[in-house]
This record gives sequence, C-alpha cells and structure tokens, in this order.
Amino acid sequence: MAFYAFYVIAIITLILHFTGWLKRNNLEWLVLVLAAATFPAVIFL
Repeated sequence: MAFYAFYVIAIITLILHFTGWLKRNNLEWLVLVLAAATFPAVIFL
C-alpha cells in the first residue's frame, strides 16, 4: 500500500513540475527529494 502511495505522490509531483507550479512557489527541491527517495522506496517497499 505504501508503494502505491509513493507512486501517487510521485505522479502528482511530476505533474506540478511540468505545469510550472513548483517553480512559481519555490518548491523545485521536491523533485530532487523525490528522485533521491525513489531508490529506497523501490528497495524497501
């Protein structure tokens, strides 16, 4: 279940990134956090 929740958050973050919402609100660092969290999520979830 946590694996699916991670992917939902990842998809929402990517949509917000490509629409420019993250850049307008100075939240571009979320994309980097998501990229760093992908490897442990795949291994442990």
